[in-house]
Amino acid sequence: MGRTRAALSGFACAFVALATPAAAFTAIDPLTRQPLYSAEETYRAQASAVPRQIVTFDGRYAPGTIVVSTSERRLWYVLGNGQAVQYGVGVGRPGFTWSGTHSVTMKREWPDWRPPAAMLKRRPDLPRYMKGGPDNPLGARALYIGSTIYRIHGSNEPETIGEAVSSGCIRMTNEDVTDLYNRAKVGARVVVLR
Repeated sequence: MGRTRAALSGFACAFVALATPAAAFTAIDPLTRQPLYSAEETYRAQASAVPRQIVTFDGRYAPGTIVVSTSERRLWYVLGNGQAVQYGVGVGRPGFTWSGTHSVTMKREWPDWRPPAAMLKRRPDLPRYMKGGPDNPLGARALYIGSTIYRIHGSNEPETIGEAVSSGCIRMTNEDVTDLYNRAKVGARVVVLR
């Protein structure tokens, strides 16, 4: 197994283990038994998948902390003992980036979506409400971040993971956000770095 080093705002990561599920885009939600993606999304996403992996993590963050680097388009869930689970994420496009420290205030499975007023002003063609499900832009799970309008959520566009295309939310594949959702607790610290 190869080792690569990367620096990030005062802490370093070394890739030490690869845990890439072969069926990342054909998975079934364990709660609802719904497919996490449509057949078309599965086809588009397989070439653009960013692998989930356990990495060494030399940060000053307590176990259970979620750390996001928007510039690296990575999210780490701190395990402790110098390790974290690393995920690929999609982030805010230029003009929609942000940083700060908050906490997870709420978690939802297959969340409904109500676009914020500012988004509707930019995109009046969007629906005012969309029921949760595989076609919903929030995907399989959502973790709501503090008093912000942002979420860490799944996506019905898994090919955008690793890109800067959102309106500020942190996007993950549905399988990865389900994994994070099962690990993270309400109240978990969320640190977003640029």
